[in-house]
Amino acid sequence: MKKREEVGTSRQFRFSMLQGILPIKKEQVPSEVLAGLTLAALAIPEVMGYTKIAGTPVIFGLYTILVPMALFALFGSSRHLVVGADSATAAILAAGLIGLAATGSDEYVALASVLAFLAAGFLILARLIGLGFMADFLSRTVLIGFLTGVGIQVALGQLSGMLGLKGGGHGTLLKVWNDLHQIEQINFYALSIAISVLAIIVGSKVFSKRIPGALIAVVGAITASWAFDLDQHVHVLGPVPGGLPHFGLPGVTWSWELITKLVPTAFAMFIVILAQSAATSRAYAARYNERFSENTDLVGLGLANVGAGLSGTFVVNGSPTKTQMVDSAGGRSQLSMLVTAVTVLVVLLFLTAPLAHMPDAVLAAVVFMIGVELIDVSNMRKIYNERRSEFWVALVTAVTVVLVGVEQGIILAIVLSLLDHVRRGYRPKNSVIVSGADGDWHALPVTQPAQVEPGLMIYRFTHSMYYANSEQLSEQILYLVQNAKPPLECFCIDASAVDDVDFSAAETLRSLHRILEARGVRLVFAEVMDDVESEYREQLESLVEEGAIYPTLEDVVSAYRKDTKAGG
Repeated sequence: MKKREEVGTSRQFRFSMLQGILPIKKEQVPSEVLAGLTLAALAIPEVMGYTKIAGTPVIFGLYTILVPMALFALFGSSRHLVVGADSATAAILAAGLIGLAATGSDEYVALASVLAFLAAGFLILARLIGLGFMADFLSRTVLIGFLTGVGIQVALGQLSGMLGLKGGGHGTLLKVWNDLHQIEQINFYALSIAISVLAIIVGSKVFSKRIPGALIAVVGAITASWAFDLDQHVHVLGPVPGGLPHFGLPGVTWSWELITKLVPTAFAMFIVILAQSAATSRAYAARYNERFSENTDLVGLGLANVGAGLSGTFVVNGSPTKTQMVDSAGGRSQLSMLVTAVTVLVVLLFLTAPLAHMPDAVLAAVVFMIGVELIDVSNMRKIYNERRSEFWVALVTAVTVVLVGVEQGIILAIVLSLLDHVRRGYRPKNSVIVSGADGDWHALPVTQPAQVEPGLMIYRFTHSMYYANSEQLSEQILYLVQNAKPPLECFCIDASAVDDVDFSAAETLRSLHRILEARGVRLVFAEVMDDVESEYREQLESLVEEGAIYPTLEDVVSAYRKDTKAGG
């Protein structure tokens, strides 16, 4: 019996490593294979484009969907999340390494790998100390604004490549200004190539989203470049090394000074990875009524970035675009991602030579389209129409990313999200509760001090009670008591939404109890939450007399009627 139990435990552990793959039906395998091949066809040119954003050699884009993707497929819990290079983290990488090393140099690539290790450290630490909840503190509003800003920055940054200009300058505005000063030097060969690539990508999407327009454009451009010697007229990639990546620690001189320089960038990446990956996993789990573990995904993402660091590439993230690619192609598990990783392995071993003929304008156009797709005009318009105040928050975030930088944008996004959270708790929308003709409870504004029964008022507080909103609690209760007609005999606090009462709020309640008692008003509580009841019942009972905590609002009304009748 003991041996059987040990075997069961072993099996459970082994299968837990494959949460994103198992169980899988045999009849689903062909669809998974097809989806994996489709993802490879669509993602290969995309990740090559991300290297232009990140500032690394093209081949390193393929490395991001080799070891990292396979590790998440094995150790993550989400059946749908696709992990690989991402525009947002690539942009943060480029911004963070400015001034530390020459773009594209061996030192630059090594520092990029160090950042992958640091991001992995933050992700695993987040799992160990339970920081997965931090993903909830980046609101969808600021994320839309942040990604829109990244999209504008990325798209504008590719204009020089599409026009065949030298480019230059740090920051979006300086790059655009530099392009304008060189406008008379436009290479019309490069411009024609870029326009053709854009036309193929857009045209393929018009017919079907499953058509790998970017791959068709890349293959076509490489063929045309080779056939017509376009390298005589435009800049091309040149020789691209094939084979497997070099595995090992980054070739840098490790020091505390180096770590302190890179930690802010790594933390910004961590926040984006945490928020974007969690949001994507949640969306697809809800779509297919599946469970996933945020904690397990944190480990999977951490290991994926360890794999990125060991294979010499840059940080990886959960990608909404790649996830949608797989879903549209019929993939329903991480088996599709393993197929993609194997396909990329074949490309690395046998098919890198043709990449040498690829014009730079091709990748610039591919990246330009990636940036344009990140600009979420529809959702920005929706926010503007529905929540005007949140629109300005999203707009400020986007403008900050474009004008100041990606790192500053993500920091601002975090700050604004936290301020929004504090604002909602600081001034909760409380109400007065009355019984309607239909017998149900109805909420009225606090400005309307209505009574359930003559002399009885019910007040609902809609947030935890803590130091920041305790003043509002006191002001509203005193307002209601002073303006009650007829004068109150009993004041009930509906605590159904209160999950915590801190020391400051408790002191405020004690003071209110004394004031109400002096006015001849009895203070009672109702609908105390179960978890609060077990933890704070003694605290609440210390605030009021015995029997002043009722299970339901109906019990409060019944007891008041009984007392009134007895008193009458």
